[in-house]
Amino acid sequence: MSMAVQTREHGAREYRAEARFQRVSPQKVRLVLDLIKGRGVQEALDTAAFTKKRIAPVVHKLLTSAIDNARYLAGERGFDLDVDRLYVKSALANDGPRMKRIRPAPMGRAYRYQRRLAHIIVSVAEREHDSSLVTRVEERAALKAPVAQKKKAGKKAGATTEKVATKVKAGKKA
Repeated sequence: MSMAVQTREHGAREYRAEARFQRVSPQKVRLVLDLIKGRGVQEALDTAAFTKKRIAPVVHKLLTSAIDNARYLAGERGFDLDVDRLYVKSALANDGPRMKRIRPAPMGRAYRYQRRLAHIIVSVAEREHDSSLVTRVEERAALKAPVAQKKKAGKKAGATTEKVATKVKAGKKA
């Protein structure tokens, strides 16, 4: 497993860990990774620990490595890091090289099949705001106010066009 830190243009630091050449198909890894994307690291660790997939312990170990990388690099470079605010920013499973294998078949023939390998990358970052998944009532009202005004303006404009259209139809019938 390798470690890296990336700094984005807006200042958010991203810490990652990689596990390469894992003997499982990327599709199967993505089933576990989709469960932890966007979650806080503690919740993601719990999810990975109790998921009944063969690759789940590897994902748990990889996530732990990414958190340790964040702690280590923050200490080395003097960053102020709050581990409780870390979340899984991205989790990818890319194709690795494929191993071509041959299985015996009836009448002296052979079937070819491929054993797939995966490269798994997990990135964690610190949440910038103390925003939770819960939207407060004041925030929702502030977001809906401009939308409600646009809808009212659209309804008024739509009503005049409907009246004109019905007058035109009535004129054609007479």
